Order: sequence, then structure tokens, then C-alpha cells
Amino acid sequence: MSTLTARLSSRRTRTGSVDKVVLVFGTVCGFLILMAVFGPLLAPHPPSQTDILATSQGPSGQHLLGTDSLGRDILSRLLAGARLSFLGPGIIVVVSATAGTALAIAAAWHGGWLDRGLNRVLNVMFAVPGILVAVLAAAVFGAGFWAPVLALSLVYIPYVARVVRSAAVRERRMPYVEACELAGLSAWRICTRHILRNVFPIVMAQATIGFGSALMDFGATSFLGLGVQPPSAEWGLMVSDGRSELLDGALQQSLSAGALIVLTVVSFNIVGERLSSRIGASG
Repeated sequence: MSTLTARLSSRRTRTGSVDKVVLVFGTVCGFLILMAVFGPLLAPHPPSQTDILATSQGPSGQHLLGTDSLGRDILSRLLAGARLSFLGPGIIVVVSATAGTALAIAAAWHGGWLDRGLNRVLNVMFAVPGILVAVLAAAVFGAGFWAPVLALSLVYIPYVARVVRSAAVRERRMPYVEACELAGLSAWRICTRHILRNVFPIVMAQATIGFGSALMDFGATSFLGLGVQPPSAEWGLMVSDGRSELLDGALQQSLSAGALIVLTVVSFNIVGERLSSRIGASG
């Protein structure tokens, strides 16, 4: 078992308790993920099916959350839209966590000019707002799914790399690394089989926090009309589509999509911050 994992297990044994906040919000996160995976299959109506005779209706037996200005079932669009709403941030987190962790471990291992150069680059990237980069990418490459996803993936790299680098530097100085070098293990094997394994819980905690932020930024690009395009269902796009209905008193589309975004961001942030705190306390 890795050093960091052993410390976490030891602390859990000493306290003999489970973090109830993590349990509750972790369950919410799990439910939302299942919703993203199976939501399109559970939708009671085709999400893009319009009905001009049932526009902007309130909740009813046929439409549990009502309909939008085109007569589309809001519940069906929420369920179907969960997949795109989660897929974009999921790709952002995977790409940024992978690239950020690789850069952090490489900088911690080699040190010197590589470490100093990485720190300078990260400081510059921290000063650039993610949503601004996403807007510029959409302006250059065109609105759609991939432009904001790739742009935000680049922007989120320093948030992972900065935290993981600190942990990797600490692991680099541990006695077991010197023992592995004396045993003749290659740098690649030490980094991937030992250092990476020990910093992986920190990577997961940062990825969990980053997912909520990525979902909010990705939804914001769709809200601005630069991300997912109609008639596709996506939560940020649904908030934008519902703006025209607010003055008519039809709040259900923007309110329900916005509530799901807030619930997702809060749940993933709380779980990520709790995990990060527990890892820090055990370090």
C-alpha cells in the first residue's frame, strides 16, 4: 500500500467514523452521474419533440416539469441534457488532470530550470480567466462542443499542476525514492509506480473540485451561445433558452436547469474539499 494511502487508512481506523457530509453529497454526485449516463433512456418524451399546442405550460400529469416555448418537455430535456452537461466537464477534468499531473511530477523529479520554468508558466496561466479563453476559442474555431472543452482543458491544467507539484516534491525527497534509485529502478518506473501512486488521492480530490468549476464554465459558454448549440439539450443552454419565458411567468426551464447546475457544483465542491482536507490532515 502506498505511503499516503496507508496514512489515510490509519486515520480512518483511529477515528472509526465516516464523514457523513461526504457520504451525503457523494451519494448526490453518484445519483447525478447515473442521471447523466441513463438520463436519455429515462426521458418520458423525445427531448427535441416540439408541440405548438403545448407551449410554455406549467407542470401537469403529462409534463411533470412543464414545457418550454416550443412545447418541448422540460424533464426530458433535463434528463437528456445531463449527458452533454457532464461529458464536457468530464473531458476537461481528465485532460487537465492528466497533463497537470505529468508536468508536476516531471518538474518535481528533475527540479532546476524545468521546475522554475514550470512555475513561471503556471503563474502566467493563473492570471487568464477560463471563460475568456473559452470565448476566444469559440470565436476562432467556431461555436460548438469541442472549442470550449479544449480551451478549458488547457486553462485548468495549472490548478492541478500547482497542488500536485507540492506533493510530488515532498515525495521526491522521501527515503524510499533514494532506495529505489540505489536498487537500479528507472526514473520512469519510480515516478509511475511509486510517486504517482502516492499523489493520486490528491489528484482525485483536485479533479473532484475542478469538475464542479468546469461544469459551471462549460455551461456559461453554452449560455452565451458559444458552446452547445440548439436543438441539443444542455443545462447551460436551457437556462439561456428560458430567459425569453421569464417575463411571461414561465420560470420552470431556467429555474430547473439552474438548480441542477447549482446542485452539481455545490455537491462536487463539497466532496472535493472534504477529501482534500482529510488528505491534508493525514499528511
